[in-house]
Amino acid sequence: MVEATLDYLHQGGWVMLPLVGVSLVMWTFLVERWRYLRELRGRDLDVAGVLAVCRGERTAPDTSGLRAHLAGDFAAARTGRPPLDREILAHIAVRLDVMLERRLAVIAVLAAIAPLLGLLGTVLGMIETFQVISDFGTGNARALAGGISVALVTTQTGLLVAIPGLLASARLRRIAEELRQRLAETVQMIDRDLARLAGSSKDKRRQTRDQH
Repeated sequence: MVEATLDYLHQGGWVMLPLVGVSLVMWTFLVERWRYLRELRGRDLDVAGVLAVCRGERTAPDTSGLRAHLAGDFAAARTGRPPLDREILAHIAVRLDVMLERRLAVIAVLAAIAPLLGLLGTVLGMIETFQVISDFGTGNARALAGGISVALVTTQTGLLVAIPGLLASARLRRIAEELRQRLAETVQMIDRDLARLAGSSKDKRRQTRDQH
């Protein structure tokens, strides 16, 4: 198996080295992103639980869901002053949004680079083939096979790397968009609750001034 793999890589020439490197980096990022996004979609808080944690009525649960992350980070950073807490909430939401998008663009770029590298190998293989024809004619079948092998192997490898990569990238982006929508809805809900608390605080201060 190892010998066959090495022979296959050897047939494709030096272009196979960057292709293998692109594939390894891309799949490392894909696996990492898949695990991270899957955890965020896992066990999570409901609406009542999020508000309870944000108000300090209960501690953040030991879960990996997106809402639990948001509520836990906000509960740890809140000051008890609604105007400032709303700014803190917005900052936390931006940070989580950036984490959701992290490396997805890089994965898509790597998946797009793979067929281009395969095309480069095709061009190099055809140049090698035409050079053999120019030097020896069409009678040297072994030399001709070398150029054609480079062209076909690199093209095949580029497509084998790109197609699963593009499909997996599209799937991860859909998951990330679902989580971003959940994040936006949760942030809006918490923000409304903070705005209500800010209004209640103003009413209490006004009543206190009126009494005095």
